[in-house]
Amino acid sequence: MKAILLTPIILTMVGLYQNPVISHESNPVVVVSHKWFRDRQAVEDNSPVIAPAPAMIPANKNYERNRRAATSPGERDPKLDSVDRRSAALENAVQESRAPKPIDGFAYRARVRNASAKVIETIFWEYQFTDGTDAGTLARRQFLCAVSIKPEKDKELQAFSAAGPSNVVSVAALARKSGFTGEEKVLINRVEYTDGSIWQRKDWSFAEIRLGLARAVATPWGAQMCRGL
Repeated sequence: MKAILLTPIILTMVGLYQNPVISHESNPVVVVSHKWFRDRQAVEDNSPVIAPAPAMIPANKNYERNRRAATSPGERDPKLDSVDRRSAALENAVQESRAPKPIDGFAYRARVRNASAKVIETIFWEYQFTDGTDAGTLARRQFLCAVSIKPEKDKELQAFSAAGPSNVVSVAALARKSGFTGEEKVLINRVEYTDGSIWQRKDWSFAEIRLGLARAVATPWGAQMCRGL
């Protein structure tokens, strides 16, 4: 299912060079609520280790018959000593040593509603932080989500990033969440529908996330809904 949802994202990269028709009319997605919080997640590993089948060695042929006839305590299965089985055990040990560890980061959530009459299949959005003055934006965390949302239905977009609200806010303050006193909001940057039509925020440029998009779709997504750009 996830592979199917990724198809429009990949096609989007192709469409970037084909001048697709893009609408800049009123935003078709309503942000109902949003929040962020500290979180810990493990990076997905979508390349499972498949152990090879044990080799058929001479001892295998008579092992079960002899075991039933006369067994002794501590008897060892000869398959455990086969070259294939030892190789599989070594490969598993190597893969486990390389397995990614959970990392500390931040979860970003946004509940949105499809206010259009079409089915959404991809959303580009960002969680934006400002200091509440005219100094500008402190941080932007952009994400893309492969998600199906029917007309007039809600969906919670779920994303994870190692980057927090601002690089200038201390980790201790973020743990209390009282250290960030500015403003935060969610912006919908681009919406793609199952019929091939596209809506995009007028003052947002698709080109600015081109490299991030390429990285995001370069590896299998597994169970992820959203990825950072």
